[in-house]
Amino acid sequence: LDEPFELDSIALKKSVQTFLDNKNYLAQIVEKHPQLSQGLTRSLDKNLQDRAKALNSFGNLLDNLNREPLLILFGSDGGNAEGIARRLNGEANLRGLNSRVMAANDCDFDTFVEEEKVVFVLSTAGQGEFPLNIRTFWKTLSAASVTLTNKFAVFGLGDSHYWPLPEDAHYFAKAPVDLDKKLAALGGERLCDLGIGDDQAEDGYDEGLKKWSPGLWESLGVDKVDIGDIDQASLDPNALPPDDDIKEGSSYLRGTIAEGLQDESTGALAVKDTKLTKFHGIYQQDDRDLREQRKANGLEPAYSFMIRVRLPGGVTTPQQWIKMDDLSVNFANNTLKLTTRQAYQLHGVLKKNLKHTIAEINTELMDTLAACGDVNRNVMCNPNPCASSVHARMDQLSRDLSAHLTPQTSAYHEIWLDKKKISSTEDVETLYGPTYLPRKFKIAIACPPNNDVDVTAHDLGFVAILDFKDGNKNNFDADNVIFLGYTVTVGGGMGSTHNNKKTFPRLADPFAFVETTKECIEIAEAIVLTQRDHGDRVNRKHARMKYTIEDHGLEWFKEQVESRLGYNIKPPRAFKFDTNGDRYGWTKGTDGLNYYSLFVENGRVKDTPELQLKTGLREIAGILEGDFRLTGNQNLILGRISDSHKVVIEKLFQKYGIGNEGKSKIRLNSMACVALPTCALAMAESERYLPSLIGKIEERVEDLVGTDNPVTVRMTGCPNGCARPYVAEIAFVGKAPHTYNMYLGGGFAGDRLNKLYKESVQESEILNILTPLLKNYVANKKLGERFGDFVIRHKIIQATTAGNNFHDNLNF
Repeated sequence: LDEPFELDSIALKKSVQTFLDNKNYLAQIVEKHPQLSQGLTRSLDKNLQDRAKALNSFGNLLDNLNREPLLILFGSDGGNAEGIARRLNGEANLRGLNSRVMAANDCDFDTFVEEEKVVFVLSTAGQGEFPLNIRTFWKTLSAASVTLTNKFAVFGLGDSHYWPLPEDAHYFAKAPVDLDKKLAALGGERLCDLGIGDDQAEDGYDEGLKKWSPGLWESLGVDKVDIGDIDQASLDPNALPPDDDIKEGSSYLRGTIAEGLQDESTGALAVKDTKLTKFHGIYQQDDRDLREQRKANGLEPAYSFMIRVRLPGGVTTPQQWIKMDDLSVNFANNTLKLTTRQAYQLHGVLKKNLKHTIAEINTELMDTLAACGDVNRNVMCNPNPCASSVHARMDQLSRDLSAHLTPQTSAYHEIWLDKKKISSTEDVETLYGPTYLPRKFKIAIACPPNNDVDVTAHDLGFVAILDFKDGNKNNFDADNVIFLGYTVTVGGGMGSTHNNKKTFPRLADPFAFVETTKECIEIAEAIVLTQRDHGDRVNRKHARMKYTIEDHGLEWFKEQVESRLGYNIKPPRAFKFDTNGDRYGWTKGTDGLNYYSLFVENGRVKDTPELQLKTGLREIAGILEGDFRLTGNQNLILGRISDSHKVVIEKLFQKYGIGNEGKSKIRLNSMACVALPTCALAMAESERYLPSLIGKIEERVEDLVGTDNPVTVRMTGCPNGCARPYVAEIAFVGKAPHTYNMYLGGGFAGDRLNKLYKESVQESEILNILTPLLKNYVANKKLGERFGDFVIRHKIIQATTAGNNFHDNLNF
């Protein structure tokens, strides 16, 4: 049995196949719900590699014939209920049951009625609504007039914190409560009492599950079965290996991506490969607007891919703009997305077009490598290197840092550009190693007084420290400004998880002072190495560098960095920002040329009946002698335009209706992530909704629109923070369809975190809250007082002084 078993002749193969086929037919006759081992349903050439494996699979098959059947159905929007269901399924099989698991909508109702024992696991959406993948089942059950003979059990997930008022308490876990009552009303017999997992419990919903599951196993007669100490994650056969295992086994980010691109039977790539394609700048997505319809029609999701193009510093040529415009028309959804981190994104690219699209991007000296993934991503910087010699220095630093921290694997060029390996030796990642970083890593470079990149919201920041001969910090003339170096900041990051107080946004700490580019590169590498070696590789929600510093302390982190540098770092120098917005309209650079900062709502470049933005910018790109610059606020700067050429550009603005005129200060300072329909993490709308919400605010607060009162407003579809909502003066973070958590009190310069003001608000409540609040601000603010400062001074919200008190001192 230790030696591989080989089938030496075609005749022998056929005989064995016939024998196994007969056994399979017998098993299907005897077993009510056959669970065929995959090893017996695939070809012999692939799966009968040795005799022991075949005998083991067949033995497992026959063993199932004597097991009691159990059906586990789940309803899950966010994945938690599905994860529990799959874990219960794994444990049920270990305890000797013949269990299977599926989404409730995937179970034929007649099949459900015939089942002896059924377990339901479901969460609650919105105001007591059923999740989408159990909603059809619930509607059928609600209208049914059958008498059930099933034995059933229900475990539900909820969050008591959503419903603090007594009159709203019935919404807590309403869907599982309603399901449990309905099943009993139709004659079903409870295996055990309804179980509820509350997100607000000390151990979250797992606390309720631990109390409920022993009663389930006892009712099924398998509580005495000794299954030993088990890893809960291993109970789900569909669960992916840990991310580090996938990375380490990928042959330096190759995986089976190349093979998957050739598979025409599906529009998707293998799930493991979708973890790796992020390092190549690609996210697999599907159109969530079409998901349920396609599922009902027996079709796979409408898969497509997002491609992100890395642009250190955000500066791009007219030829690169035209290339991206062409690709958006020919291979994407005919729009361009300018991201919150100065990158291009294409959405809606089909798998069959991925390779050609990425190759075309590279022909214009752009790439997508490390635009996503557990590595250093696009390095952000003020997008106008011609503003002064200091800005030019910063722009070059962004390129130098990006080049130094780019992964060295040749997989990208092999897969997407058909470059063959020069030698047979394996790639070596001297900086990252085979498992790369625990999580993504982000760098930004800023020049006071403008914080247009939200520098302290990043893992690593460089803030230019300057001296001005005339004392005017806005005078960047070459003979007036003196560059001293950079203050280095560490430990920022926006992502968090709803109702998980162990996760929180955090602003970076001032850490060190460096003077030269060489020192910048050295300290950046030492910081990356420290995070590589000490970042959390078990819990990805705790894996960003902000938690490494929060757990160990800044002094410990300094010691680790200095040990890798080989010398002591200098103490940081103070800096101050005035704003984190863009300076709109025409400005003159120190080079004597003109620059126009254009508001692009939520970064989406497209044509609408009201505004031919995409067509107009395409024509401008065709004649522009200068360049395009992507800002960290999703906007666009047309740069290096001569006085004579400026007249031509202005005529094209008029032709296509392009410009910033007529837009309120609140709209000009708004920002939203993509969210629905393509982002898999989105819980609510963002980009498609924020413009209309801003419009309704403008209608109600005309005083705000007509005066110079800029207020930063940001919206995201989930709490991961792509639009950096937690530094906005007003922020909306998606929680459920049409439902948001509302935050107030961020710093206008991106220098203070906001705080949760109200949970689970919808549009009418948002407008009822903001209308009097903004009117009060306009009428009673002090001279120069920002909205975020105003709500703190009036004790409407308490100031968040550090990430670790982000969840504390709420006013409700």
